[in-house]
Amino acid sequence: MRKIISCLSVLSFYFATAQSIETIQVKTPVKSVTLYLDGAEVAQSKQVNLNPGRSLITFTGLSPKLISKSIQVNVPADVVVLSVSDKINFLITEKLTPRGKQLKDSLELFVDANTQNNYELSALNQEKAMLAKNESIGGHEKGLLVSELKLAADFYRVRLKDINNELFKLEKRTVKNNETIERLQNQLNENGDTETPTAEIAILVNCTAKTTASVDLKYVVKESGWSPSYDLISEDVNKPIELKYRAKVYNNSGIDWNDVKVKLSTADPMRSASKPDILPWYLNFSSPVAYYGNNNVNGNYSNNDNNNYKNQVSAPISQSQSLYEVEIMEDKKGKKLELQKQSVIQYEEVQVSELSAEFDIKQTYSVPSDAKPYIVDVVTYNLNASFQYYSVPKVEKEAFMLARITGWEELDLVEGPANVYLGGTFVGQSYINTRSVDDTLNLSFGRDKKIMVTRTKLKDFNSERTAGTSRKVTYSYEIVVKNNHKGPIQIELEDQLPVSQNSEITVDAIELSKAEVNNLTGQLKWKLSLNPDETKKIILTYSVKYPKSKSIQLYKSKAKTRAKF
Repeated sequence: MRKIISCLSVLSFYFATAQSIETIQVKTPVKSVTLYLDGAEVAQSKQVNLNPGRSLITFTGLSPKLISKSIQVNVPADVVVLSVSDKINFLITEKLTPRGKQLKDSLELFVDANTQNNYELSALNQEKAMLAKNESIGGHEKGLLVSELKLAADFYRVRLKDINNELFKLEKRTVKNNETIERLQNQLNENGDTETPTAEIAILVNCTAKTTASVDLKYVVKESGWSPSYDLISEDVNKPIELKYRAKVYNNSGIDWNDVKVKLSTADPMRSASKPDILPWYLNFSSPVAYYGNNNVNGNYSNNDNNNYKNQVSAPISQSQSLYEVEIMEDKKGKKLELQKQSVIQYEEVQVSELSAEFDIKQTYSVPSDAKPYIVDVVTYNLNASFQYYSVPKVEKEAFMLARITGWEELDLVEGPANVYLGGTFVGQSYINTRSVDDTLNLSFGRDKKIMVTRTKLKDFNSERTAGTSRKVTYSYEIVVKNNHKGPIQIELEDQLPVSQNSEITVDAIELSKAEVNNLTGQLKWKLSLNPDETKKIILTYSVKYPKSKSIQLYKSKAKTRAKF
């Protein structure tokens, strides 16, 4: 039987004892890592030979970002742990890589060169100031001969010219050195190569007989964790969707993780040991949360447009906006890792299930301490889905394909972005929103070019008339949908009527082509079935009546950026 001791506080060591204490220094690599959404639990282990009596086992070279109260020590039953403490050792640092050392040496050379330049610049400026102060040649009482004055003037002119030339060369050299210093420093920062202090954990143990003990150490470190990333792949609308569950793991703990066993968890690494309590669970109506791949990158949706659609799926974004720059690296075992070049760690709040999920990763991974996200494959699912099409021709005259997935609640998904592929082509980025309480998860698979959608103003039916004190404006549009697929499709169209918020403004629906109407929002919805090569038309006509002495905004607009000359 083994005993586990959790270090809840830093304990002092009591060395005033008649017994001598054996000191054992231990430096061992990280064996496994459990990555949480915010934080990581690091596990290390070492076999040590213990003599009877007290021994001080010190694990060195640990992460300086470890959390003291998270330390756990596991030892055999015949070994007693007396105390555990930790400290930062600023004298022992994590060594630079050969490339990092080369960059640092180069950086020091250019810094030293600039220091010398500054000394020379100072000396020359002082000499120049001394010459400038010597305004009186030969004193005030007696002047110089013309020949002597000419010699003095020539000397001043030549010397000042030489000084200015040297100052120019030194200043130019300093500017170039500064540019090189900045590039070298940026490269060092990009590599995450810095000499950082390390932490130590000292464990005071006691045993009654000579033994070989396995000392297992666990602790939580900050600035490490993982974030979900998905690939949704559909080869054909008649085949299941392949969902590749991936994780972007990052390590900024100060210590590299080389060839370690990885586990992902949605639990809280600093969870309390106290019994949990159930708090009241209140239900009320709330508006669904809308997500976008990149803050509404299409610039197509206003606050009032297409709200229902936005609450379910995000608008696809372009490839340049959704893909990171990827560099392929290879670890010691030859397994290739995709390194996404984005070094700044940004945090966001997400919702996860109260019942924590864990994923054991089969392969081992190497994750440098450089704060960059590395892709780890988690699991792949094949999901049955039904497809339908959706279009808001007032906003964008294209059709979007939606996949309606059931049974997603059992997959332990964490909300996050998903790259979408259709027929082997990247079509954009969507967002998996697990906050939905529906049993169906709607995901956008991007635009479908085989469905033509147009919305045209019918000029002959648009009019503006004034009668008495009122003005009446009539608008009429024709929406045309054509199916160029080889099979039948289901498509949902949306448009809208303006909604009056003033009793003096009247909106009348003249022709809606049997649309479903939401009187509160003005939303119009048509559900159409189209056979191959079939075309259907919808007529939308409405009028707005208001006092002619007042003005209202009858056209919706969107903000764009342009050059100003």
